[in-house]
Amino acid sequence: MPKSKLIFLLIIVLGTALTASLFFKEGSTESGIDSPLVMFCAAGIKEPVSRIAADYEEEYGVEVQLQYGGSGTLLSSLDVAPGDIYLAADSSYTGIAREKGLVAETLTVSWLTAGLGVPAGNPENLTSLADLRQPGLRVGIANPEAASVGKFTKKILSKHGHWEGLEPEVQFPTVNELANALKLGTIDAAILWDAVAAQYPEVDFVHVPEFDSEKKDITVGILTSTADPTAALKFCRYLTARDRGMKIFSDLGYETLEDADTWEETPEILLYSGAMLRPALEKTIASFEEREGVRVTPVYNGCGILVAQMKSGERPDAYFSCDIKFMDIVQELFDQPTTVSANEMVIITEKGNPKGIRILEDLLKPDLRLGFAHPEKSALGYLTKWLLQEEGLYEGIVESGNLEVDSPTGDFLVNQIKTGSLDAVIVYRSNALASRSTAEDFEIVDIDRPQAVAHQPWAIGKQSGRKHLLDRLYQAAVSAEGKEKFLTHGFRWELDNASD
Repeated sequence: MPKSKLIFLLIIVLGTALTASLFFKEGSTESGIDSPLVMFCAAGIKEPVSRIAADYEEEYGVEVQLQYGGSGTLLSSLDVAPGDIYLAADSSYTGIAREKGLVAETLTVSWLTAGLGVPAGNPENLTSLADLRQPGLRVGIANPEAASVGKFTKKILSKHGHWEGLEPEVQFPTVNELANALKLGTIDAAILWDAVAAQYPEVDFVHVPEFDSEKKDITVGILTSTADPTAALKFCRYLTARDRGMKIFSDLGYETLEDADTWEETPEILLYSGAMLRPALEKTIASFEEREGVRVTPVYNGCGILVAQMKSGERPDAYFSCDIKFMDIVQELFDQPTTVSANEMVIITEKGNPKGIRILEDLLKPDLRLGFAHPEKSALGYLTKWLLQEEGLYEGIVESGNLEVDSPTGDFLVNQIKTGSLDAVIVYRSNALASRSTAEDFEIVDIDRPQAVAHQPWAIGKQSGRKHLLDRLYQAAVSAEGKEKFLTHGFRWELDNASD
């Protein structure tokens, strides 16, 4: 990079950092409840974000102090400038910020398409990227190291063989300054975002296929430096809500998300979950509620019971099933599911295994007191019956009179072993490990059959107006911390092996 450009970039970065620091210090309060939020915002998104911030302050009394700059310039300042939110015109910047540990959650805001910005009426009749090489044509671009549209311009023009020899002497630090230069007539053509060009009556926008095929997503991220992530997330939900911020983006010509969440100050999520998943989810849900400032109502039960409730008209926002078979039954109610984990079925006996139960066939021994899950009320019961039928044992066990208890959940069966009411039960490994005193209470006998494994899929309800919030809950559940909770409770992780 030329020395002059490097000095210019450093001045912008240090200036942004100093200004943000002053804002942060002057606006903070001891409680932090109504403290101003400091948001670093890509300059090309200034118009909608400034309006949304003003509406938010009027509605909730919370000021959002906006710092504008190129997405790349702002990214460089995040290491030294305290703040709460970072909005980039290209998700690659928030991706970098996340890799550096500067950003936690990210939310998609809108979509941008780059193309040719020309004076109204297109006097040079420019229709393609090749036309930028016309002799004497004054072409403007944004700085690839400072602005997202500049970085994207260099990428696409290089990819299609138009970059070499085209680089102008002057590169603009932001897309707004580039559009203003075109408006004032100091340049004849520029590479602009469609939504930015739409804000200038003096500028026409010309689509070209090279850019049309590669849209960029505007993303907003919650900075890890924020002192109040709940307040930052609340504003970002407002910013991306279809009936709040998205209305303004749409009015200004931005392409918005068709499935954007509806606005709720305190959203309430109804989650149906197989009872076996409770130990792996409870702490994650509690942390998510606190950080997001939302309420999650988990309904844990046998999946047969949950499916029956959905068949009778209940509509949860999301469903975490004990097994794929119980997702398939209600699949028409949900988006495409993702298999997260697997849970092996095991036999549990009294401590010391006094009845000598080592294999499935031993369940036919006389005078045993057995407990299985209910085959219609739970995935565990369904899979237990299917497993024993495949092994040719189910009818014999029923006829022997050994089966004394059927339950909709595995945890009830574990308790029956602990109290000495039964000799053996078939449950999930997670049911066994949910008891902290497992080693003192009973023995675990592995079944080791392909059919003795349940796979747990997650899916979001098609009717839910909180799809993006639910996706963040899912991301929390499958994060490194969430994964560890599953493994600790005896689940096998399947997500890394998924084809999707």
